[in-house]
Amino acid sequence: MDGARSVNGGTGRGVPARGEAPGKGEKLADWADGRLGLYTLAKANMRKVFPDHWSFMLGEVCLYSFLVLILTGIYLTLFFEPSGVEVVYNGTYQPLNGVIMTRAYESTLDISFDVRGGLLIRQIHHWAALVFVTGMLVHMMRVFFTGAFRKPRELNWMFGWTLLFLGILTGLTGYSLPDDLLSGTGVRFAQGAILSVPVVGTYLSFFLFGGEFPGHDIIPRFFPIHVLLLPGIMLGLVVAHLILVFFHKHTQYPGPGRNEKSVVGMPFLPVYMAKAGGFFFLVFGVLTIIGGIASINPVWAFGPYRPDLVTTGAQPDWYLGFSEGLIRVMPGWEINAWGHTLQLGVFIPFSLFPLILLAIGLYPFIEAWVTGDRREHHILDRPRNAPVRTGLGVAWLSLYAVLLIGGGNDIVATHMHLSINAITWFVRVSVFVVPVLAFGVTRRVCLGLQRRDREKVLHGRETGTIQRLPHGEYVEVHEPLSQGQLFTLTQHEQAKAYEIGPLVDAHGVRRQVKVSQRVRARLSRAMFGPETRVEKPTVEEYREVTSGDHHH
Repeated sequence: MDGARSVNGGTGRGVPARGEAPGKGEKLADWADGRLGLYTLAKANMRKVFPDHWSFMLGEVCLYSFLVLILTGIYLTLFFEPSGVEVVYNGTYQPLNGVIMTRAYESTLDISFDVRGGLLIRQIHHWAALVFVTGMLVHMMRVFFTGAFRKPRELNWMFGWTLLFLGILTGLTGYSLPDDLLSGTGVRFAQGAILSVPVVGTYLSFFLFGGEFPGHDIIPRFFPIHVLLLPGIMLGLVVAHLILVFFHKHTQYPGPGRNEKSVVGMPFLPVYMAKAGGFFFLVFGVLTIIGGIASINPVWAFGPYRPDLVTTGAQPDWYLGFSEGLIRVMPGWEINAWGHTLQLGVFIPFSLFPLILLAIGLYPFIEAWVTGDRREHHILDRPRNAPVRTGLGVAWLSLYAVLLIGGGNDIVATHMHLSINAITWFVRVSVFVVPVLAFGVTRRVCLGLQRRDREKVLHGRETGTIQRLPHGEYVEVHEPLSQGQLFTLTQHEQAKAYEIGPLVDAHGVRRQVKVSQRVRARLSRAMFGPETRVEKPTVEEYREVTSGDHHH
């Protein structure tokens, strides 16, 4: 029959009743589906299940703040003029009238005082940048502590790590564009670090700045890097990151019904999409409120950049305080050799910053090599069950905190009325001592939590109820755990350390052992040896305790 369709025929979608012509919307859907295959794609993926946990929102905060950055950045680009040409200011902000400045700084003042909503957009943009980098760091720490970087997600870890590194570079180029005294001091710091590179440092500086510092080319060069090159790369990485998250399926925390092959959660459409859409507007709203009530980067208070001046308390954004702390606390070592001056006091910490970041990026591959584990992992670790990995993460965070103090040693000295030399020496010593202490304490805390879990599995949860037995003994009543709670506390695997094996075979012939095997064995013993875990209860132990008289 012409114009009639079966409800269950064709592609299987709901269609009009017999005799009714298809609507315009359905015609459009059929046209698109015939050329793009949207229905098949949607049917396969729109009902995909995603687990629900508050920590998974950290990644969404990164995504939404990045979208806010793009939206506000487009608005600011319409009014900002990236020019190093010097002009005499004669604008709305009276205290700076008659002052010589670059056109970039003048246009920043115009955005702040003359463009409708310009100052609000500037502040939202800057706050969103801080939240974006903060969110990426916290999100990566969540991934690190729970082991979510393991196969098959090593590549996604590298995408996230690259996004963090590019986010730091984008922040550096972004807050350098206004050319105020604070941002100019940061560019001067970066130029000094570049000059410390042996032999080629001077050439790199000349190439970047177009001659002697500060020159007139640095702002026009930073602008396309900040608004086009770096955001374009980051946008591509974000899309690839999300595609891999969708393809691999989301990780989930241990619990009843959850294993490496099943996912417990809500469907992508409509539940997850509805929650995600609402959360985007919540993030946007919070950033707008912060931008409206909390002043950040008041460029008019600093004035235009002059190479012969420096602001009191000039500090980079927090995510670059790590690198500045390294340089500030490093002794001023230098070597004169073959007609060259090697500024080791700057070059060594300048080199350590990317090396430390590189170690973070390569960690999933190092752990996979040490463990020899080639299986896929979709269930997350509880941080307490990987004490060495957790200790390493806390040690890195403690190192960052110490170096952040070093990067702001002048601020700490003035606000706490302390000697700047005392703070510098404190940081120099703490760089070596604090991470070791943090690692040791964290490891011991994780082992203590493992012992508590073991006791809880064997004896149940403490209720606080005290009973007196007929013979006069007082005991505390323990409530047995549910099967779901028992599964959550005992589902984790306890990997055995890699061993080289006997060095001499049955015939008395000594085996050849590679250096890499010895290194792997030592690292494996340090990370997964008997002293790094508390053996979880066996089924026999559980039955023996729960069936006896010791379980009250």
